[in-house]
Amino acid sequence: MKKFLIVLGFLLLIHPSAQAQIAVRGGIVHTMDGASIPDGVVVIEDGKIKDIGPASQVNIPDGYEVLQAAVVTPGLVDIHSTLGLTGIYNIPADQDHLDGAGPIQPELRAIDAYNPQEALIKWVRSFGVTTVHTGHSPGAPVSGQTMIVKTRGTTIDDAVIDHATALAVTLTPPPAFGGSSKHFTTRAKTIALLRQDLIKAEEYRDKLRQAEDDDDAPAPPHDLHLETMVQVLNGDLALMVTAHRTRDMINALRLADEFGLRLWLDGASEAHQILPVIKEAGVPVLLHPTMIRAFMETENASMETATLLREAGIPFGIQSGFEAYVPKVRVVLFEAAIASAHGLSFDDALAAVTIDPAKILGIDDRVGSLAKGKDGDLALYDGDPFDYSSHCLGVVVEGVVVSDEKR
Repeated sequence: MKKFLIVLGFLLLIHPSAQAQIAVRGGIVHTMDGASIPDGVVVIEDGKIKDIGPASQVNIPDGYEVLQAAVVTPGLVDIHSTLGLTGIYNIPADQDHLDGAGPIQPELRAIDAYNPQEALIKWVRSFGVTTVHTGHSPGAPVSGQTMIVKTRGTTIDDAVIDHATALAVTLTPPPAFGGSSKHFTTRAKTIALLRQDLIKAEEYRDKLRQAEDDDDAPAPPHDLHLETMVQVLNGDLALMVTAHRTRDMINALRLADEFGLRLWLDGASEAHQILPVIKEAGVPVLLHPTMIRAFMETENASMETATLLREAGIPFGIQSGFEAYVPKVRVVLFEAAIASAHGLSFDDALAAVTIDPAKILGIDDRVGSLAKGKDGDLALYDGDPFDYSSHCLGVVVEGVVVSDEKR
């Protein structure tokens, strides 16, 4: 195989203009939908994958632009970020990820804060990231909503896949960078605030249902706060709980069980201490960046946690996460590479930033793997994506070349 790659060379050929009909040929194509394909071809038509297979079996129609690279993967999926709400300059004007007005603000929508033209989006995309679950950051008991976007477009309508995906909750108080911990007093108080809010939402839901069933029963006035919490109660929004300490993860599991919530454990630095508990609960983990700074509340984070979660059979994806300091946004490609260097196999590391997060987010019918009918989202590399000497040569989103920079 190495000899084949060396002889073929595989120089990336990208025409400056965006093409709707293209084919991508790779020395090896990692589909994440079965076995990898040596000398593979992916044909994309009108944004969707029309055909995929060995070059000897797949016909490339006349007139299609052909891109070539040594390694082709699905576009990477970042399972949790604040990309688009955090800005590259790290000044108040480009930081919309956390509002300081109150401790519980579920009504804050990510779509109203997302900046699709933020320079960090272009940076992350240039390494192969095509889909991001992003939104309000940790830093308040309830900081706001999240959404799912493609890393393209000049408006939110160009980018959005799902405008409301989860509610961002924080149980492990973050370090007080710039006073970010001001909304937290004690853990008991935080849980009490959340329980009280959910109880109010249950009462509000009951009134809504009564008004639907009884024409004489008045409907309660619109309340954006409670309407959002009702979506959480109904399972329309996942409850994404940032919890690094074991006791905070246990509190999250207890809260979800009490109200029947769809829970995602976010961060989970001490997940390796309670693997059987998480496994029994059947909840996925949005794992902290592998290279997260291990101090204070994250002091017990481990670079081997991804491997331990895989061995335990717990669904997880590796995230870029949130940082209160520059560079503000990490790149999941590098985080997966380090996880691979600490016990996670290549296939499992690639799955942790492609198909596995896509499944957790409920978008695996569109992204996360290369198969007929799925979105034509691909990342092209000149070598092993997890090798420090390799480069991302090009990125395709729904059949359009969105990056041709060598990174």
